[in-house]
Amino acid sequence: MIRLSIDQAVEQLACKVSGEHGGRLFVPFGPGEPLALKTILGATRDLAGRMCFVGAPIPGINRTDWSSLSDTATSEGTFVSADWRAAFEAGRFTLRPLTWFQTFGWLAATPLDAAVFQVSPPGLDGQVTLSVASDLAPAVMRRADVFKLAIVNHNLPAVNGPAWPLEAFDLVCETDHPVLDYDAGDLDPAFEVIAGHIAAATPEGASLQFGVGKAGVAALKGLKGRKGLKIHSGMVTDPLVDLLDEDAVDSVVTGLAAGTARLRERLGDARIRFEASDHTHDIRVLAAIPRLVAVNSALEIDLFGQANAEFQNGRQISGVGGLTDFLRGARLSEGGVPIIALPASAKGGSISRIVPRLSPGCVTVPRADVGLVITEHGVADLRGLGLDERARTLIGVASPTHRDELSNAWDEMRRGL
Repeated sequence: MIRLSIDQAVEQLACKVSGEHGGRLFVPFGPGEPLALKTILGATRDLAGRMCFVGAPIPGINRTDWSSLSDTATSEGTFVSADWRAAFEAGRFTLRPLTWFQTFGWLAATPLDAAVFQVSPPGLDGQVTLSVASDLAPAVMRRADVFKLAIVNHNLPAVNGPAWPLEAFDLVCETDHPVLDYDAGDLDPAFEVIAGHIAAATPEGASLQFGVGKAGVAALKGLKGRKGLKIHSGMVTDPLVDLLDEDAVDSVVTGLAAGTARLRERLGDARIRFEASDHTHDIRVLAAIPRLVAVNSALEIDLFGQANAEFQNGRQISGVGGLTDFLRGARLSEGGVPIIALPASAKGGSISRIVPRLSPGCVTVPRADVGLVITEHGVADLRGLGLDERARTLIGVASPTHRDELSNAWDEMRRGL
């Protein structure tokens, strides 16, 4: 282990993964995105020359196209976003269409020359944790073939989760750079209603999972006043604090904590445990959790019950993430409830998000994996339903403005089946 200033450490790192032939650098994303590293590389563009940044930046949380840090840099990840759409179109960003569980396996095996980790300051035992981003980084930390840089960030809290001694890293430096904040924003009227429907579908003593965005906020908000809940989720956000304060939650298992200082200040709570994604997203683990309620969202659902969470007007704008991992796990859980929650319409009601048929190439979740579809107009439980029942049930939770059009479309489609 060598200790250097952060500027010196980044220069030495660059020697490992840039130069004439370039190299592949793992970068943690989500709330663990190393903003200090980004600042230094952006200020000295030659340092990032020919680097390939490998990781899983998350739309809505990570806003920087790391391939833009140098004219010759590239990147790889599992989501596309408007923030790095230009790089995707130009061929500088390579999309790996993987679930979150599969992403962990990819990072455990893909060629890498070096890796960066943001860690909490050492505890009394000398161990550092991966703090708010303990999900995917362990896949790389467990590898012996990768050069490792630890950025000890004094603004990161220690957590109950994966930990290593500083001697496990090749280089160590320190910073007090701010930690990336995330705020999903306030719920719009549709999601305020959806929150109530989610709560009604959540049994007593349930274990909750929720994805990024408004659906996760709605899932947590609707559960105020409950007791005996558990959370097993790839990510937690600021609304968790309210449930902790109300003693609604007995235990939390997660990999990411995406929020503000309000959330980070509570991560030392004895009820919260961080685990890597090969645990949080393992379908075998999920299937063994009783009453697992998985709440996620999608862009649109068709009358067959198929969901699209990745494409808009035929253009890739997102990725799979943990969506299918958790929906399948909840389907196998005893008393589990797989939920896709979304507003029934978009653009002021002019566009229905319940559609007759998904466009070709847009299926993220097959119809056999979709359970409950929740909109502000109600709950469509598709489990065990036949084709016509599924279509009628979905039309029943569509916006009333679009129901006749959907019904007519189904009648025509049904004759051709």
